[in-house]
Amino acid sequence: MTNQTLKVTLILGVLSLAAGCGQSTSEPETEETLEESRLSVFAVNYPLAYFAEILSAGDVDVGFPIPPDVDPAFWQPSPDEVIGYQQADLILLNGAGYAGWLDRVSVPTRTRVDTSLAYQDQLITLDSGPVHSHGPEGAHSHDEQAFTTWLDLSFAAAQAEAVAAALTAVLPTSATAIDKRLEQLTAELNELDAILRQTGQSLAGTPLLFSHPVYQYLARRYQLNGRALHWEPDQLPDAGEWQALDELRLEFPAVLMLWEDAPLPAIEAALAERGIRVLVFRPLGNRPAAGDFISAMRANALALEQWGRTLGSE
Repeated sequence: MTNQTLKVTLILGVLSLAAGCGQSTSEPETEETLEESRLSVFAVNYPLAYFAEILSAGDVDVGFPIPPDVDPAFWQPSPDEVIGYQQADLILLNGAGYAGWLDRVSVPTRTRVDTSLAYQDQLITLDSGPVHSHGPEGAHSHDEQAFTTWLDLSFAAAQAEAVAAALTAVLPTSATAIDKRLEQLTAELNELDAILRQTGQSLAGTPLLFSHPVYQYLARRYQLNGRALHWEPDQLPDAGEWQALDELRLEFPAVLMLWEDAPLPAIEAALAERGIRVLVFRPLGNRPAAGDFISAMRANALALEQWGRTLGSE
């Protein structure tokens, strides 16, 4: 399916929704009724919320109620939070089995927008991983399909286009403005994609470690030679996990480990003793503590690029 075909399909799919969002012309609209008529768009992760915020430029209310210390992929909403999604005019979905809670509640199909349709045939299927837990979301495993799709920035650009098409359908008078914002957003995503592709080439198959199995699309798109562990930045690995790492490095001599967040100083020190450096590459499933999706992803890309340059000079 081409991107243009996807855009047309998404627009047609929600035109009926747009038709139902208009106000009656029998009475003049007051400031209060205009406020009530604002559309609401809810997202299941931060990248989609960010795209909606940028592309709508404040013309819709973007809902993203997930606490900052929770992985949105495994978040379990309260009844009131479920109602927020149920009453939204659009729900932006990531696809690839992300936010599985939506399959267990009644949410209108007509409001759902699967932003992964353009690359459905390119999703990565996984074997079931070990069950583990971290954070308030509790125990889970990483299985079925890899879901951090936006770490392939060509996929992120396709998701942004899908969001733009959905917004255009419900805000037809803003179509030109949305297209211009999409052009700018796509240019920024393409720039970051180019940096990462060049970095992947410069690393030339250098062995890397990933602290968690969330970097599959990053590794495939940018040709990174990585092996994933199941380590958490705020939990000191036990003796068995250190031993497993040491045994892995006998056949896979990695000297860099990508982390979702800065690990405990004790972890970083123990890795340094083994000749392994730490690089924080935030997946950005949730809102960053500072900046936004583009600035935080640029920090990721430039940090990896710098490390690649350092490696090349050694």
